[in-house]
Amino acid sequence: MNTRNTAAVRGMRKEGALVGDWIRCFHPAPHAGTRLLFFPHAGGSASAYHPLSAAVSGVVDPLVVQYPGRQERFGEPFAERADDVVDAVLAALPRWDDGAPTALFGHSMGAVLAFETARRMTAAGHPPAALFVSGRQAPSLPWRPAAVVRPVAEMSDDELVAEMRKLSGTANELLTSPDLLPIILPPVRADYRLLDNHVHRSGPPLDCPVVALTGDADPRVTVESVRAWESETRGDFSCHVLDGGHFFLDPHRAYVTEVIASTLVGRRASTR
Repeated sequence: MNTRNTAAVRGMRKEGALVGDWIRCFHPAPHAGTRLLFFPHAGGSASAYHPLSAAVSGVVDPLVVQYPGRQERFGEPFAERADDVVDAVLAALPRWDDGAPTALFGHSMGAVLAFETARRMTAAGHPPAALFVSGRQAPSLPWRPAAVVRPVAEMSDDELVAEMRKLSGTANELLTSPDLLPIILPPVRADYRLLDNHVHRSGPPLDCPVVALTGDADPRVTVESVRAWESETRGDFSCHVLDGGHFFLDPHRAYVTEVIASTLVGRRASTR
């Protein structure tokens, strides 16, 4: 990145706004030492991580991916392939390839994208400081449970709403609004299509620590399938099982912040 572009990025960081089209910085902490890049869940936007970004700011320098087709990127074409997202994120992320410590955190679909980003960084000789994977089975396992007979992206609107209710990821009043459903459903459908089209390729395990988190009552992801992430790294592995369903992060924000700090700063957090 040239001097002019670097200055532009710093200016945007001071405003707590954006780093290019793909990355948001709500709570800049450039002196924290390690950056933590968050990848949202299917249908999610950068604002979903605003509370956790605030909680970890200072412990790390938090950045959040903003996928196209939502919020201020509404009207842009949805991403169709995981590789396209990884390409765009790494192109937008300053200094990831010059030794600046960068960790990755992904929830649900975001865990897949964070993992593929970690692989790309590792292959380039600049592995992440750590990979946090939340609410997602290991990538070598089928992502769509046997109970879901056909691709979610091909479901009717009513079926898709029922699936979203099952995961409890969106307030019920939003899912009953005829005005909001045309805004809510397209990114969800597009992101599930991206997942259906994504083919896991076996490869060497990562060298960085992998930290897995899951809810003990997730209707789509079992604790055993989350523990299977251990095979994806030669580094340290830990699995944190918390009370809750698929969207367990917000009720346990303080604990998740402690887990992040224990991994990246050296404090300790218990697991179970």
